[in-house]
Amino acid sequence: MARQLVCIPTYNEADNILALVEQIHQAAPELDVLVIDDASPDGTGDLVRDRMLKDAHLEVMPRPGKLGLGTAYMSGFAFGLQHGYATVTTMDADFSHPPGRIPALLQAVEQGAQLAIGSRYVPGGAIKGWPINRRILSATANTVARSMLRLRTHDCTGGFRCYSLRAVQYLVTRPLRSSGYSALVELLTRCERAKMAIVEVPITFMERALGQSKISQREIFRAMATVIRLAGRS
Repeated sequence: MARQLVCIPTYNEADNILALVEQIHQAAPELDVLVIDDASPDGTGDLVRDRMLKDAHLEVMPRPGKLGLGTAYMSGFAFGLQHGYATVTTMDADFSHPPGRIPALLQAVEQGAQLAIGSRYVPGGAIKGWPINRRILSATANTVARSMLRLRTHDCTGGFRCYSLRAVQYLVTRPLRSSGYSALVELLTRCERAKMAIVEVPITFMERALGQSKISQREIFRAMATVIRLAGRS
């Protein structure tokens, strides 16, 4: 059976990480989980290291500081290639992405997709726990990205994705210029412009219950700048 990897970038997710790993194992026991921890001061990495003593499907990649989401994804892709994984799934650590939908993403790739995206904005998808202003901001960001970059994908900013081996091999050929959440738009744009088969799988996105969101006004401006830059390269 082909090996499958789940990558979870973390910064101060001690309240969530162990429960999330447990739910991932329940959803798909054969999956390996790589936690990419940016030196979380709350001890997230230490919790994972302790759990590794009794969990052969768990690994941690410690990093020296808060280096950003984009470099975390690229590090996860490199790890996946180095260790012979057939797919690399990325997800957030705050339970906004439902672990129970991982098998559906894997199935989409097994059926021919090079990239499967857990989508809030296709029939069957939903968002729970967000105020109206955040819903409007997210929907607007997706609409602007789709329009300016001529993307077919409806959920351009979601990080719940399963990348095929072909997609991973292609994406590591050059570094990302984006470092934060805007890296999600850049990765997707590169896949679409390479004419990869992309499938959106409906999910219910949940607002985090524990810990603090990493989305900031600065990240929003970075995402806007990334869209403008990528549109200029089209």
